[in-house]
Amino acid sequence: MDVTSILIFLAIGAVAGWLAGILMKGGGFGLIGNIIVGILGAIVGGFLFGLLGISADGLIGSIITATAGAVLLLFIVSLLKKN
Repeated sequence: MDVTSILIFLAIGAVAGWLAGILMKGGGFGLIGNIIVGILGAIVGGFLFGLLGISADGLIGSIITATAGAVLLLFIVSLLKKN
């Protein structure tokens, strides 16, 4: 991975984490928190989209996949925090 790819990866993670924070809680988690949530969400979303046979290509597809995974991740965390 070159520097540009790493920066794009981090930017997608930040945007996905921010969007997931807005959808699930009403706000973001700060830059580092958004990146972490977005990257973990990209892993979860990529796995789930792969199981469903959905292919989301390109920048927008990557953001959608990461955001969907991050929302699911935050939902699961909120359920665990309640118990």
